Amino acid sequence: MYFNEICRVLVLTIGWIIFLSSYIPVHFLLKGHDKLRKKVERCLVELICMFFVASWTGVVKYHGPRPSIRPKQVFVSNHTSMIDFIILEQMTAFAVIMQKHPGWVGLLQSTILESVGCIWFNRAEAKDREIVAKKLRDHVQEADNNPLLIFPEGTCVNNHYTVMFKKGAFELDSTVCPIAIKYNKIFVDAFWNSRKQSFTKHLLQLMTSWAVVCDVWYLEPQNLRPGETPIEFAERVRDIISVRAGLKKVPWDGYLKYSRPSPKHRERK
Repeated sequence: MYFNEICRVLVLTIGWIIFLSSYIPVHFLLKGHDKLRKKVERCLVELICMFFVASWTGVVKYHGPRPSIRPKQVFVSNHTSMIDFIILEQMTAFAVIMQKHPGWVGLLQSTILESVGCIWFNRAEAKDREIVAKKLRDHVQEADNNPLLIFPEGTCVNNHYTVMFKKGAFELDSTVCPIAIKYNKIFVDAFWNSRKQSFTKHLLQLMTSWAVVCDVWYLEPQNLRPGETPIEFAERVRDIISVRAGLKKVPWDGYLKYSRPSPKHRERK
């Protein structure tokens, strides 16, 4: 068992050496060649994600056509852990919208991941919502930008349920491409409970497990129907993802885990 763990650490270490020794020169030496620099950085981000998945002995089956770079489209997926992003990123360099994190994860966000156009928000800042909404609208209009990936649940869920989808991704006047992810819990529980476990400990748990096994389905693109509201559109897409991944829909707001319920709600209960 220890031999396997040493091999996994070695794989990830080699991956970081290859990535950093390539990324740093490309980032600084190709400053005047933005199109080429973005293309190479995109490939390198996909590469380091492949090394991450390999360090977990990841067995990932992808179903459906691989996403392409087109304007006015947004990809949405159910959300179990931050590794969802890594598993999807190794196939396609998505630009993701994600909560800003502290520590080494935050450092990666503000340096490497910004090269693929990722957008960060702070859940505690009310003004961030308007700024992020504008960035999203601007991003999907550009044909050369990486495909935009959003986890509309807004928080990690235990891969048994889907909670309410936020409507922001469905108000962009864009084609919505659903992605369903389902993990096999026989080998390891991929759910990241950020209130009980740091992401570093979560990664260590994955690296010391048997394997990370999951299926990823790229589903049929959907558009807003005449007379349909963004909320109804979000629920329709949630239905599609839930059925494909075998998840149960529940009428809960995922953000509730970040705040205490109001006295009014407690009294009603």
